[in-house]
Amino acid sequence: MKLVYPAVFRPCEGKEGYTVVVPDLPGCVTEGDTLADAILMAEDAASGWVLDELEDGNTAPTASQIEDIHKEQGEFVNLLVLDMDTYAEKYGSKAVRKNLTIPAWLNTFAENHQVNFSQVLTDALTSMYQQIN
Repeated sequence: MKLVYPAVFRPCEGKEGYTVVVPDLPGCVTEGDTLADAILMAEDAASGWVLDELEDGNTAPTASQIEDIHKEQGEFVNLLVLDMDTYAEKYGSKAVRKNLTIPAWLNTFAENHQVNFSQVLTDALTSMYQQIN
């Protein structure tokens, strides 16, 4: 899933770099020593913010239109592109509990061989995900 959010870039006071605020993601503020660094830091901060929401079962906030973003003198607005699939694959860590049903004989076999059901399912789904993507 790719998401696009507008971000406000403001030159840092008294030092090089930029402070970045993502208005649609409350509290999402970061900075970078250069414009390129600020963009990367903003993409990372916004991706982390959205991933937390998604892992909590919420939806990603709707992005504002770039022309609706208020900016002060000396600030500018730039769009951030978030690749949530790649970010979640790298940084996602929240586990969710799933209930499943398997044949009794397979359960007996797995328990006798000390199979970690969660690990087997995670490995199988990860393999499927990697083949599709």
